[in-house]
Amino acid sequence: MGARRRATTVAAIGLAVIALGSGAGLTLAQLTASATVGSNAFTAAASFDTVAPIVSATVIAKAGQYFAGFAKQAGTYYVYANASDGGAVPSGIATIKADVSAITTGSTAVSLVAGSYTVQGVAYGYRTALLTASTPLTGSKAYTLTSTDNNTNSRLQTGFAVTVENVVPTATDIQTANGGATVGRIELGDTITYTFSEIIDPESILANWTGASTSVVVRFTNVASTDTYAVYDGTNTTLLKLGTVNTKGNYVTAATTAGVGATPSTMVLDTVTNKITITLGTIVGTVATDAANRTAAWTPVATAFDRAGNAMSATLVNEIAPADPDF
Repeated sequence: MGARRRATTVAAIGLAVIALGSGAGLTLAQLTASATVGSNAFTAAASFDTVAPIVSATVIAKAGQYFAGFAKQAGTYYVYANASDGGAVPSGIATIKADVSAITTGSTAVSLVAGSYTVQGVAYGYRTALLTASTPLTGSKAYTLTSTDNNTNSRLQTGFAVTVENVVPTATDIQTANGGATVGRIELGDTITYTFSEIIDPESILANWTGASTSVVVRFTNVASTDTYAVYDGTNTTLLKLGTVNTKGNYVTAATTAGVGATPSTMVLDTVTNKITITLGTIVGTVATDAANRTAAWTPVATAFDRAGNAMSATLVNEIAPADPDF
């Protein structure tokens, strides 16, 4: 077959495909690629995209989050999404826009920008700029996403929502339990349990903490007969946002640590019971035995926050009665 005849045949096939697509009501995205056969040049429809992108996952999360899916009135948040373009030969995603006007008044088309983001252990490829929720704001609020590809195929997806929660979390109890050989003496295996009125975001207690077991150090300070303790990170350098506890007893006679040595202390978050429990590691220092009944007092700090970002109340809470021996 001669070069001219081959060119004519290929061009005819291309025109036939275009005609067939038009007759079937298809929208074609004709490419501008060209080909040359011999001395004959021609342009043909190389590929087309008629399928809109689809969002496979999305979530709203506060700034400084670990837990996602919650927001508070007047709080800041991001919208995250994963999306892909469809079709046999996708043209690529051009834009993803969020209508969050039910959360932030007037925000009907907020752009999501491609990047690498992680929320609660899940990777996302798109995120908005930081947004501020309206006030007042309560209940569950819906939002939508519209994704458009480079061939102008567009898809609106609904059914997404965020829970608005504005209640200030509080401390409700502080307890210790004996895990060693002697009641009333700080030992390896003893536990300290902080109880909150609701789930506390672990990221607000310790940077990059997910709530899983992690190493910490508990520092005990000798204060006559009212010794205190506070919790530090595993390197014993950064104070955690758990506040301080007054034991109301005499458990150390000099500065003492639990977790510096062969066995670290460990901390874990229980999202069912709203508790953070610390199990003491190796004890380094001078301890005393105080088996009298005591009622400890915990003073939390306002820099901790819940899943929606509500700051912790710093109001002191006493150990729930009855008084009993600690450690």
